[in-house]
Amino acid sequence: MKKISKYQGKKVLVMGFGISGINAAHLLVKLGATVTANDMKNPKDPQVVADLEADGIKVITGSNPVSLANEGFDLVVKNPGIPYDNPLVAKFVAQKTPIITEAELGWEIFDGHLVSVTGSNGKTTTTTLTQLMLAKSSSHNVKYAGNIGVSFSKVAEGMGPDDTLVTELSSFQLLGCPTIHPHIAIITNIFSNHLDYHKTRENYINAKLNITRNQTKDDFLIMNWDRDEWQEIARRSQATIVPFSRLNKSHDGAYEEDGMICWRGEQIMKASDIRLIGPQNVENALAAIAAAKLSGVSNDDIISVLTTFGGVRHRLQYVMEYKDRLFYNDSKSTDIEATEVALQGFDRPVILLAGGLDRGYTFERLVPYFKKHVKAIIVFGQCKDKMKDAAEQAGIPTILESENAITAVPAAWKVSEPGDVILLSPANASWDQFPSFEVRGDRFIEAVEKLTNQKEK
Repeated sequence: MKKISKYQGKKVLVMGFGISGINAAHLLVKLGATVTANDMKNPKDPQVVADLEADGIKVITGSNPVSLANEGFDLVVKNPGIPYDNPLVAKFVAQKTPIITEAELGWEIFDGHLVSVTGSNGKTTTTTLTQLMLAKSSSHNVKYAGNIGVSFSKVAEGMGPDDTLVTELSSFQLLGCPTIHPHIAIITNIFSNHLDYHKTRENYINAKLNITRNQTKDDFLIMNWDRDEWQEIARRSQATIVPFSRLNKSHDGAYEEDGMICWRGEQIMKASDIRLIGPQNVENALAAIAAAKLSGVSNDDIISVLTTFGGVRHRLQYVMEYKDRLFYNDSKSTDIEATEVALQGFDRPVILLAGGLDRGYTFERLVPYFKKHVKAIIVFGQCKDKMKDAAEQAGIPTILESENAITAVPAAWKVSEPGDVILLSPANASWDQFPSFEVRGDRFIEAVEKLTNQKEK
C-alpha cells in the first residue's frame, strides 16, 4: 500500500454504508482523516454503527441532512449509487467540494499493476476471466475487486508493488475517479444504460471513458471493435488501442475467424471449446485474452481457463438439468441487449421468464429473437403488458402471466417438454419486486430447487 499523507488532518464525509463505504471510512481513519459517516437508512445490524464509532468515526443515520454541507468537509466519498441530484450531494457540487467514490480511494493507495474493466454488459465475466488467466501465470498475487462485490480499497490495502489487481468499475464509480490510471483498461461494449442517472447517452459514455482518461500511449485500451461507434469512442483515448472482435473486423488484437479464437494472426483455440455459452461470452473471452496476452500469459493457461470456467452467478449461469430440461439464471440481464445475446446462446427451444421494472421503453427489438428462440414466455412485473405485446407480435404460441420470477418457475415447468431450456433473462431491472438482480436470481434458483428437489450444480 502506498504511504498516503494527503488525508492527514482532513475532514471527510463518507456517504453510504455499503461494504465499500464502511471500508473507506475505516481506511480514512488509518490515513489520518477525521471521518463522519452518513447513511439515509438505519443499518439493520447495529454492530456496523458500533464498529464505526469504536474507530472514532461520527455516525449519522436515517437521512442525508443538507446541513452537513455547512460543516467544512474537505472531501466527500460517495456511494456510487447516490445520484448527484441528491440534495446534499448537489450542495457539495455547488460548493465545489471534491467528491470521489471508494474506487478512487483504492487507486490512491494501490501501487501495483492495475487492470480495469468497464462496459454496459459483460464486465463481471470479463473481470473474472482476466483475473483467472493472469493468476494462472503469475508468481505474485492477482486479485479482483470493485463492482464485482469486493471493496477495491480493502483489497488494495493488502497488496504490494509486484501484485496485480483486476477491477470491475461501473459508470457510477468512474464518475468519482478523477485520477485513476490503469495500465490496461477494457471497455466491453457501450449501450444506452442508466440514462435515468446520467440523463444523456453522451454523459454515460463520458463516465465510461474516465477509465482511460489518464492513460498515455504507454498504456493499453482494449476495446470492442464490432460497432463503428465503439471504434470512434476508442479513438478519444490517448492509450494504445488493442481491438477485440467477434465479427472479425480487426486482426490487430483478439478476434474470432472461421470458428477459431485468434491473437494477432495466431490461432489459440476453437470458439466452440469455450465452456461459457453464447456470443457475448466469446466477446468476454476475447477481451480477457487481449489483456492476458499483453501481460505475457501463455496460450495453454488461456485455454485452461476458458475450457473449465463455468460462469459467474446470475450471468447466464447454468443452474441444473432436470428431466432433460436445462435451467439457466440470467438475472443480471437487466436490459434488452443482454437478453438478446442470452437468447442467441441456445439452440434448444426456450421458455423465457421476463419482466420487471418499467423504465418507459417497449420491447419490439426482442421480436426477432422471440421468433427464432422462444416457444413460451412467462411475463411478470411492472412491464409485463409491454413484454406481452412483444411476445404477441412474435407469435409466441404460449404467453402466460405470473406474479414474479419465483411463481413463474412452476408455470414454466408445466408448459415445458424434454429438451427445453427454462431461462430467467428478464431484460429489466428488478427493483419493482426485488432489492437487486442478485436477490431475484437467488430466489429463482431456490424456486428451481424446490420444484426439482435438487441443489444447483
